[in-house]
This record gives sequence, structure tokens and C-alpha cells, in this order.
Amino acid sequence: MRRIRVLVVDDSAVIRRLLSDAVTAQPDLELAGTAPNGQAALERLAQAAPDVVTLDVEMPVLDGIATLKALKAARSRLPVLMLSSHTERGALATLDALAAGASDFVPKPATTGPAEARAFVEREVLPRLRALAGRAEEGPVRFVPAQPRPAAAPAPAAAAPAAPPRATTRVDAVVLAVSTGGPQALEQVVPRLPRGLPVPVLIVQHMPPLFTRLLAERLTSIGAVPVEEVTSPRPALPGRAYLAPGGHHLVVERGDDGQPWLRLDDGPAENSCRPAADPLFRSAVKAFEGRLLAVVMTGMGQDGLLGATQVRAAGGAVLAQDQASSVVWGMPGAVVKAGLADAVLPVAGLAAEIVERVFRGRPMAAARAGAGAAR
Repeated sequence: MRRIRVLVVDDSAVIRRLLSDAVTAQPDLELAGTAPNGQAALERLAQAAPDVVTLDVEMPVLDGIATLKALKAARSRLPVLMLSSHTERGALATLDALAAGASDFVPKPATTGPAEARAFVEREVLPRLRALAGRAEEGPVRFVPAQPRPAAAPAPAAAAPAAPPRATTRVDAVVLAVSTGGPQALEQVVPRLPRGLPVPVLIVQHMPPLFTRLLAERLTSIGAVPVEEVTSPRPALPGRAYLAPGGHHLVVERGDDGQPWLRLDDGPAENSCRPAADPLFRSAVKAFEGRLLAVVMTGMGQDGLLGATQVRAAGGAVLAQDQASSVVWGMPGAVVKAGLADAVLPVAGLAAEIVERVFRGRPMAAARAGAGAAR
């Protein structure tokens, strides 16, 4: 099999050497070249002929955003992995890069030793390069320190085929899981949900702290449904969306008042992630007695698969993003291959389908208004 060609673009000689050495050491990867700034990267693009690019967000001469736009103009389908500083400025620039077409991002590690830096690259960067190049899609996304994994669950492929969808099932909450390519995908779904949506929307996006807060603010600024990063217990209110914060699982429980309440859980990472979708999905199944619509979107790994299995077993419905519109079809692909998806849709069609199913069984006037707002 042909090796994946990687172009490394970073103004730091230390980072360039770290990434170059890591790529060169892999039998399935090949260093296509390096560049100290965006202008040099563009000049070397044709000769390097990369399959994937690592790109620093903040660089002299031509910064990461301008370089990204030029790269996408030259080769629109070229996957680009952004490397950002773990600061508010770096996080904002990273979200701008994702909106401009970057495929994924990795915050640069706050490590001091070469061994820790190499381990970070092998754990965080290399699996993404393979996934973005269309290989090893089952690799997990990690944004938490390594922890002992929970005991392995039975293989989802061995589960019984999903029952036919129950068209009369009422939806009392939407739970949504997304990872690689998620910010761009969420910007095509959440802003198309109408004001006055009669259910809460609970979202897990694999992201580190700080980035989730800024993502929630960004989604709120461009849509009718306010999006809130959950930082403390609060009721899950209709017409609002709630985002799991980086570093914490988001779960839902029925309070003493009988209402659904959101709280944070600092239990072990699941699917090597925290936040992870499976804890949210299984807690929501219990809190909403199965009256759920689960949506699994673009991302590496299989987070959301076990949760979607529980949603279907409880009588809820499951939607999956299609392969063509996914940056990586790991998470939604696992759901589809397990026979759990009631519908497989391009990202542009998910909002309308969510709205139609949420309003199904509710007053037709509201249903028509909601469905129209989503288009």
C-alpha cells in the first residue's frame, strides 16, 4: 500500500523536527516536505504532492488561516490538520480555521520533555493523519490523560439487528455525538434548528476545555437556538442546546421535581474520550424513558455506538451522517454498519429531519412552522 505523504508547515524548527521524525519513523507515512511558513508551503505544494498537511495556526509571512484558504483553493479536497496553541486566541483562530475548511485540529502540548512530546505526537497527531487520509478510521480521539480503560463491552456487531423504527415514538430530547469535522458539521445543523424547539438538544463534541466554550458561543451567535456549555448542574430546558465541556462527561438525570437535570461526571474516559457520547446517551435513555432522537455525526472511532444501541432498544430513533459529507466516517459508519440507523443523511439534511421527527405527533401548525424554519 502506498505510504501517506505528509507536508509539515510550522514556524517552529523544534515542532517541524518533532513531527518530521515521528512521520519518518512510521512505515505507512512518508515526509513529503517541511515549510517554515505558509508562503513557503504554497511554493512547495506541487512538488511535495502531499496527501495531508499539518499546519500551524500562528505563523509569520502568511498565517495559518490565509495559508489554509490558499491550500483549499489549490486543492479543495486536501485534508489539513491544524496545530494550535492552547490559549483563547489560539482557540478562536482554530475555530476560524475549521470554519474555513480545515479538517481537524490538535492543541499543541504543554510538555517540556522530548519523550512526552513524542508520545503526544504518536497519540494525538499520527492517528488523525491516517484517518484524514482515509485509513485507520477506528482510531480513537483522545483529549484526556491516559487512563485505564473500562472493561471491554461485547462487540456491537454481535448485537441483534435493530427493530424497525416505531413511527409513533414521541421525541422528548435530541442527543447528538460528533468528533472529527464536528465544528463545521454543527454549524450546518444547529443554526438551522428553529426558535421554540419543544425539546432540549444535548451535544457531545470531542474537544478540550476552552474550545468547547468558544464553540458554544460561536453556535449561539449564528443560530436561533442558544447553545450553552454546561459548567454546573442545571435543568435541560426545551428550546435550548447544551454542550458537554471539555474534560467532563455530560449526563442527564431526573431531579426531585421530576424534570431532567444536566450534571457533569468526572468518571474515566470512555472510548478514550472525555467528554464521550456513550455516557450521555445511556443516561438520557433512562431519564427520558427512551423518548429520544440520537444523532451520530462525523468523527473517528466508535463513540456513540453503544449508546445508540441502547436508544434503539428503548424505542428511540437514530440518525447517522452519511459517508460523503463526513470528514471521517468512523462514528456514524459504525452505527450504520450495526444496523442501528433509521436514516442516513448528508449533513445538510440532518436539521430538517431532526425538526420533522421532533414535531411528529405534535400540533401540525407548529410542525409546519418548525420544518419550514429548518430548510
